[in-house]
Amino acid sequence: MVVPAIPTSQKVAAITTFSDPPILSVLTDYPVPDPATLLPSQALIRITHSGVCHSDLHIAAGHWPAAPPPLVGGHEGVGIVVAFGPGAELTDGSIKIGARVGVKWLIDACGRCELCRRGSDPLCPFRKLSGLTVDGTFCEYMVAWIDHLIPIPDGVSSQDAAPILCAGLTVYSALKRANLAVGDWVVVPGAGGGLGHLAIQYALAIGLRVVAIDSGAEKKSLCLALGADQWIDFKETSSVPDAVISICDGLGAHAALVTSPSTASYYDALAYLRPMGTLMALGAPIAFTFNVSLDLLVVKGLHIVGSILGNRQDAHEALDLVARGKVKSHQIPCKLEDINTVFREMETGTSVGRAVIQMEH
Repeated sequence: MVVPAIPTSQKVAAITTFSDPPILSVLTDYPVPDPATLLPSQALIRITHSGVCHSDLHIAAGHWPAAPPPLVGGHEGVGIVVAFGPGAELTDGSIKIGARVGVKWLIDACGRCELCRRGSDPLCPFRKLSGLTVDGTFCEYMVAWIDHLIPIPDGVSSQDAAPILCAGLTVYSALKRANLAVGDWVVVPGAGGGLGHLAIQYALAIGLRVVAIDSGAEKKSLCLALGADQWIDFKETSSVPDAVISICDGLGAHAALVTSPSTASYYDALAYLRPMGTLMALGAPIAFTFNVSLDLLVVKGLHIVGSILGNRQDAHEALDLVARGKVKSHQIPCKLEDINTVFREMETGTSVGRAVIQMEH
């Protein structure tokens, strides 16, 4: 493969000031990292596609501690390796010049601490996060750490792969951690969104039964087309917990994968989970303190588990299910200049599926 010449400047969508509502600036003269400055552990990636995540909103709004502006956003990238640091190509035979790779939110970790050794590298205290602590994927070129690049399987398009690098990975790893059995009921609030529509498919792929919760005809059509066993429109249902319990054998669901950043979704889940049920917390309402009755936890034996990201093995498995036709992301194609429109749609909950930016090289 012939790799195009590397320019010295590029177009990016960057945080130039933290603001709420969040706004990114499209810059056309942002420096391209000089390949001569790469470390042996690093590669330069020519980004072709990037998904847009709800976390990008939180970062741009200043809700989470981040590197100072200007900071390039984004953390669901797919691109081509165009350069390595000195000697780096020899460190991993699967990552070569011209290889198509994925860039996750977790872009580097120490690999030596207890959390890394136990496969929980997303929680490494020395981690680097693309679009939060270092420049992210809303760009044409970026620096990435080789050990955390994920090869994209043949037969999976770059556009299909991008949302898997965060949204797909997040819900797949959460399902693994929920310790569910084939035939168990899992409820997905926010089922028509970027995480939710993938959660439906991953749950079905591992043999679970799915109740999709969201609102609107378009999201209902998508969720049922993806194979959800049941649909609940929360705006048209007098009691979401009663509806879920009725569907799930009169006992309630075995698990809730809360992908919606709605406080009501969390309190509803406590009510409709069956005894020994598990609430997987993925969606992140801002400044939300979850008040839980200890009596309820004790009497029902509920588990509440926070889940932010999956590890590298989870990423390989999540992409493998895409390659085998079990999962397909529903995308909203867009350009870098559309980023703030995408943000507004995500804030209002009107976006269906996942927005994916295609970079114009």
